[in-house]
Amino acid sequence: MTQARPTPRVAKTLAEALRVTAKRIMSGDRYQWTHMGACNCGHLAQTVTLNTPEELHAIALQRAGDWAEQTREYCATSGYPLDYVISALLELGASLQQLRDLERLQDPQVLKSIPSERRRDLNHRSREDVVLYMETWASLLEKETQLVGV
Repeated sequence: MTQARPTPRVAKTLAEALRVTAKRIMSGDRYQWTHMGACNCGHLAQTVTLNTPEELHAIALQRAGDWAEQTREYCATSGYPLDYVISALLELGASLQQLRDLERLQDPQVLKSIPSERRRDLNHRSREDVVLYMETWASLLEKETQLVGV
């Protein structure tokens, strides 16, 4: 059984993790929406856990479902390796709903911040659209942080 590694952080915040992930995707790292380790959430999980796409895919296949279904079935004490990965994402500040939204690029707050001409044709399977979404979400998180003075 493939185990999730402990969660070394390359980012201290969710915004940092999103920016690192977006940069990596844009620079040409393998992107495949139908692969649990190379999709939208898979890429963010790579950033946070330092697992490879193949490791994440193998971990995810231990239980049925895509990232949306996996987050619905999430249980911090289940013992499933993907739940450790999801826990690491939650510890950075993401919610289960935000992870589901990331996979389909559908968080209403993030979408409102994307210009309407781009938002209309946003495709959750498009490398460029995923990068735009992640960068927009990171900017929103950074603005929230500034507003609360953290």
